[in-house]
Amino acid sequence: MEKIPVLDLKKQIEPIRSEIDAAIKKVIDNANFILGKEVSEFEDDVVAYCRVKAAVGVCNGTDAIKLALVALGIKAGDGVICPAFTYFATAGAIAAMGAIPVFADIDPLTYNISLASIEKALKNSKVGIKAIIPVHLYGQCADMDGISNIAKKNNLKVIEDNAQAFGAEYKGEKSGSIGDCGTVSLFPGKNLGAFGDAGMVLTNDQEVESKLKILRNQGNKDKYYHLVLGYNNRLDTLQAAILKVKLKYLDGWNKKRQANADYYNRNFKSLGLKIPFVPEGNMHIYHQYTLRVDGTSAKLMDHLNSKGIDARVYYPVPLHLQECFKYLGYKPGDFPESEKASLEVLSIPVYPDLTQEQLDYIVNSVKEYFKK
Repeated sequence: MEKIPVLDLKKQIEPIRSEIDAAIKKVIDNANFILGKEVSEFEDDVVAYCRVKAAVGVCNGTDAIKLALVALGIKAGDGVICPAFTYFATAGAIAAMGAIPVFADIDPLTYNISLASIEKALKNSKVGIKAIIPVHLYGQCADMDGISNIAKKNNLKVIEDNAQAFGAEYKGEKSGSIGDCGTVSLFPGKNLGAFGDAGMVLTNDQEVESKLKILRNQGNKDKYYHLVLGYNNRLDTLQAAILKVKLKYLDGWNKKRQANADYYNRNFKSLGLKIPFVPEGNMHIYHQYTLRVDGTSAKLMDHLNSKGIDARVYYPVPLHLQECFKYLGYKPGDFPESEKASLEVLSIPVYPDLTQEQLDYIVNSVKEYFKK
């Protein structure tokens, strides 16, 4: 068996290569590479897909979070709650615009931010908290009803970090459409990925949309007339053209991921490990299929890697223990569920182009480990 990567983009692109080539050629022929018409066309497609009032294309998912914070009035020195167990970009974007990351622990079943830990952060924080960023980790939504209730009670803005769950649903609503803003990463490895960096901000607020469009484009509405101190955070026309083609296939790809996850669930449920938990009302799109092994997943990962299966830990070091956030003053033991998850989780390939032979090989390799 050849090595099985965590994602095979060549397989994904091959069947739609001619469509993508034609879209790229059109952009090159028009030579409108910055905020060309494909950007607004892609934004319109996302508005329809996500059932929101506005979608603003930006240069990447990290800056999507930063721009959303600024557009919602978050300022330097304000506290913003986010989970300790997620990718760096969530807290990195908060810190980059001068706000203060205030970490919260996770629910051990879903790996999403814990409501009780949000309440605890609000009670104990020494900085004024102005927003919450729930991350829809691995492809399914956090408890948005609970988060929305806490936010309303405490007059907080909610920004959904939808980097890993674009296309997922929460009680019939598209992920990213529920909070004040939803931010999207369109990094190549995401379920909907560009051919480089790209991102998007979703909102149902027309005023926020207007601010985002000014902020992403050097602070100007009309060229050379700068209204605010903005940023160079525009979405490239080439990336928009590619994403416009790929968006048509996203639901099909996500359904194949769900079918692969169902196959794993059926085969793994009798083994000594935890399979993904999906609460009622959630539609999971399996950006990652994440198993959990009591104590440590390291030996299972080593076993699968030795068999040529690209199994990885997302994420081995919680954010509160990262060197770059040492200045915030957190210590080991502050977020026990995040720390435990970082030792016990393991993601295996679930991408839509896996063959049945590859799926069987992965399943048999996992079973082989547990027989030992």
